[in-house]
Amino acid sequence: MAKAPFIEDAKLKHLLKVASVSGGLPVRNIALLYVIYGTGQMLTEVARFPLSAYLNADGTIKTTSEVSAEVAYNGKARPLYWSSPRVTTAIDNYLTYRIAAKHGVTTRFAAYRGLDPDSPLFRTDEGEPYRLTKRKTTTGAISYSCDSLSQLFRKLHLQSGIEGASAMSGRRTFAIRLHQKGYDLRHINELLGHETLTATKNLIDADPVRLGALVAGVI
Repeated sequence: MAKAPFIEDAKLKHLLKVASVSGGLPVRNIALLYVIYGTGQMLTEVARFPLSAYLNADGTIKTTSEVSAEVAYNGKARPLYWSSPRVTTAIDNYLTYRIAAKHGVTTRFAAYRGLDPDSPLFRTDEGEPYRLTKRKTTTGAISYSCDSLSQLFRKLHLQSGIEGASAMSGRRTFAIRLHQKGYDLRHINELLGHETLTATKNLIDADPVRLGALVAGVI
């Protein structure tokens, strides 16, 4: 199976610019893109990720969090860090919209900015949780997908002229960027939650930027 394309800086900036002025809920879509490209989460994780894993009860942002075993795509908890100002600013802008639109609010206004801490961080245009589709493979294994979010991400990429890209492009781009910064496979693997280092290596392999640098140095 072909790997999802790696998205270079210029294309990513264009993607965010187009998403900020096009269709649906731009404020939510921008936050979704930043989370996918800035944390490497899977779509099913984003769909189920609870608000309480982002905010403390006093409304401040959790610097250190986790993708819990209940949320993780493979049932294996892994660390998550809300340390990127761009990511947290985008999420906070979306939460401000959620409060104004009364999407998942509670009567406990003094806690979690008045939002339900157990509700998903992200919601549909109508303010409802995203639905997951349960599937059984030919081997009998159970898997889940979030078709509506998958379609949204494909649409966002196509609108900016990036063909063949999907939410997995965000995960792969996240991994490759860490690799380019010199972080070792073990640390990248921990952030992605892969079972093996081989899985992380396969995701990073054929880094287009590094291959380009090799060619540029030939003559």
